[in-house]
Amino acid sequence: MQGSTIRYIKQSPQWAVACVAILLVSFYWFFWAEELYVSRTTVVLESPQVATPEFSLSSLMGGGGGNTADLLLLREHLLSVDMLRLLNDQLGIRQHYSQHGDFFARLRDVNAPIEDLHKYYLRRVEVELDEYAGVLNIRVQGYTPEFAHSMATLLLEAGENHMNEMGHRLADEQVRFLEHQMVRLEDRFRDTRSELLDFQNQYGLVSPTSTVESINQVVATLEGDLARLQAQRNALASFQSAQSSEMRQVERNIEALRDQIIEQRDRLAQAAGDSLNRISAEYETLELQAQFAQETYSSALAALENTRLEAARQLKQVSVLQSPLYPEYPTEPNRLYNSSVFAIITIFLAFILSMIIMIVKDHRD
Repeated sequence: MQGSTIRYIKQSPQWAVACVAILLVSFYWFFWAEELYVSRTTVVLESPQVATPEFSLSSLMGGGGGNTADLLLLREHLLSVDMLRLLNDQLGIRQHYSQHGDFFARLRDVNAPIEDLHKYYLRRVEVELDEYAGVLNIRVQGYTPEFAHSMATLLLEAGENHMNEMGHRLADEQVRFLEHQMVRLEDRFRDTRSELLDFQNQYGLVSPTSTVESINQVVATLEGDLARLQAQRNALASFQSAQSSEMRQVERNIEALRDQIIEQRDRLAQAAGDSLNRISAEYETLELQAQFAQETYSSALAALENTRLEAARQLKQVSVLQSPLYPEYPTEPNRLYNSSVFAIITIFLAFILSMIIMIVKDHRD
């Protein structure tokens, strides 16, 4: 039996290579690979619930998608080269991973380029997004429990600071822009109000428009009185002479009313001079400019307050659902799992190769 097995292996070298590979890899995983400590943590991003002056359907429905997007941004930052540089400056990643581990697992060059160091970093740090739960799961591998715990803790702190800075940067720029506009709009509002007051003081009229309306009412009243006196004169002319005292009195009253009407109309409109209609038109223009400046200033004030509230809502707090675990025993590598998977894959490949060789031999025969 043993001889037939040896003879089969000699006739099928692929199985011999597969057996040797399985033995070597199993030896590596069970006897050579150095143990790794894993620190796990689970976090979620939350924003402060700031009350807004306006209620809208979008504000009620918004939030879920934004939280997932923020978690993705946080994940990318935790796996970025910038985060790697920060961790190396504060924890000494190069020294730790180059001084520990076996030949295949350690960082072989302590002065490796940042690109190679980043590739190694991605092998030791895993950040996975659970879209269903809306949380971020972080796993950090280190050769000592202290290093793994410290690295996971620093990742959380640096990630929270980065999200806050990123959220506040745009909001601060918006607030500064609106504050600059507020100063300009406030000056414009004060100037238009001053021009309006100076115009009122110049002509001694609080509201020329109201004065014009009052004069129109006076003219209408005078014209009514004039029409009444003219009717009275026509009635007297039917039975009195033009030289009678009563007719003369009526004629004097009519002339006085006509002169008064002409005078009032001249106050309202004339070809030259400061007529009330011209003054009223200029006043209405200044009043519209003042109202527009006031409304613009009020809108800018409301926009500034809303932007400040939005800046407060941009604050992202990394809420820790599972604090960074301080590992008490190594959990990596998973020796049995790694060896089993490699053995299954190797046997499967060797079986495929054997089938190919058998098919080729059959065709030759």
